[in-house]
Amino acid sequence: MSQPQPTILVTGGAGYIGSHTVLALKDAGYNVVVLDNLIYGHRDLLEKVLQVEFVMGDTTDRTLLDRLFQTYDIAAVMHFAAYIFVGESVTDPAKYYRNNVTGTLTLLEAMHDASVDKFVFSSTCATYGIPQFMPLTEDHPQNPINPYGYSKLFVEQMLSDFDTAYDLKSVRFRYFNAAGADPQGRLGEDHNPETHLIPLVLQAALGIRKSISIFGTDYDTPDGTCVRDYIHVCDLAQAHVLGLKYLLKGGKSQAFNLGNGNGFSVKEVIEVARAVTECEIRVELSERRAGDTPVLVGSSEKARRVLGWQPQYADLRDIVAHAWQWHQTRHGSRS
Repeated sequence: MSQPQPTILVTGGAGYIGSHTVLALKDAGYNVVVLDNLIYGHRDLLEKVLQVEFVMGDTTDRTLLDRLFQTYDIAAVMHFAAYIFVGESVTDPAKYYRNNVTGTLTLLEAMHDASVDKFVFSSTCATYGIPQFMPLTEDHPQNPINPYGYSKLFVEQMLSDFDTAYDLKSVRFRYFNAAGADPQGRLGEDHNPETHLIPLVLQAALGIRKSISIFGTDYDTPDGTCVRDYIHVCDLAQAHVLGLKYLLKGGKSQAFNLGNGNGFSVKEVIEVARAVTECEIRVELSERRAGDTPVLVGSSEKARRVLGWQPQYADLRDIVAHAWQWHQTRHGSRS
């Protein structure tokens, strides 16, 4: 008889990246339990698309976490549950430290007491701060410039300390700009408020917003607008499955960048969106935003080498096209 597949607890599994990873885990044969407080997650996607065990709750609830680990034979935890808005983290840092840091510490303590010692963490390139060299590699100094970045860096430090003290092994994935949607149209990006460029551009194409703003056109880049590294959300999800397999096979704790290794400017994204949607997209030029760096591109060579990760959707047109299909379904086609 074949061995039953391990059960994986996915916190924040009803959110954007978490839900795509749940699908990837199911496709790989894993049993999945989702923990989500549904502040930003989507119940309809849990019920209609993901169709996995779902527990409504929060990572700060130790009693609930203990009950979860007693009820399910959990082999590893994937942790996506976090607040992610950089601007909000500046105006309300307590919210971010309480949820992102204290919530994660509570989860790690519950794991330790339940003898669960494998952890895949959703971190961010925001832990690096202002780039000192490009492309960014995992050994770049980590000097965040906002509470969101610090909250993720504090968790990375906790994971290093838990490894030393308790032998809890972790994979820490530092994302660049997650984008796109499930190619089959089952899942996609649906934040409120929306702050990411590609969905904002597509909202302009749908007529949901009047225009898209370009913040700064005088950067030292080929077309004067900021350049960012966009990584397809399904490629992110596959990296998490590979990171899980790596830990389950006895891999040591490591950090990995996840990005395309290619940069696309704001203007390039808008032009690709115009081509994909065949819609008019109005643009407004605005002043630079404080804290925006001209170029932010990461090297994912380590993830490719160690985990065998190979992004399937590196073309910006594919990323935008998959997102467009989702947004039309989710928000209605433009008349």
